[in-house]
Amino acid sequence: MERSLVRPTNGKIIAGVCAGLADRFGISRALVRIGFVLFGLFGVGELAYIVLWIIIPKAR
Repeated sequence: MERSLVRPTNGKIIAGVCAGLADRFGISRALVRIGFVLFGLFGVGELAYIVLWIIIPKAR
């Protein structure tokens, strides 16, 4: 069964975007968070995070 892309209600730090992406693609949550921090240094991480926060539904 394929996992869906949702923001989890547990294990999140701010909105659960990084946790949801990591769970969906089967990679470390820390790795995804580090990636967003690195992209944030170039100014695109924050925008991408906010857009994904709006688009990805919250887990039920």
